[in-house]
Amino acid sequence: MEPLVVTISHSLGRDEALKRLKPALASASKTVPIISVDEERWTDNRVDFKVRAVGQSVSGNIIVEERTLRCEVMLPWLLHKFATAVQNMLTNKGRALLEKK
Repeated sequence: MEPLVVTISHSLGRDEALKRLKPALASASKTVPIISVDEERWTDNRVDFKVRAVGQSVSGNIIVEERTLRCEVMLPWLLHKFATAVQNMLTNKGRALLEKK
């Protein structure tokens, strides 16, 4: 099965994007109640994570660059049929997080 990949452009620079992303991922379960974060490992500008959504384990990573954020998620077969909805949610939440304020 292919990973779900979402790439979001931003104009914040890498440091500011990381500053916004780190607390947002940790509090994802507050903003999206069906998600709980099981694991989050940061290495420089990359986070590898495991979350649980509707009883299913989901793993992936996010790489933050100077002008883009790239999220790659491996969905289990049960959630794969909701891939478009997951992709839209990730894109919308990511854009809102990375809007210049």
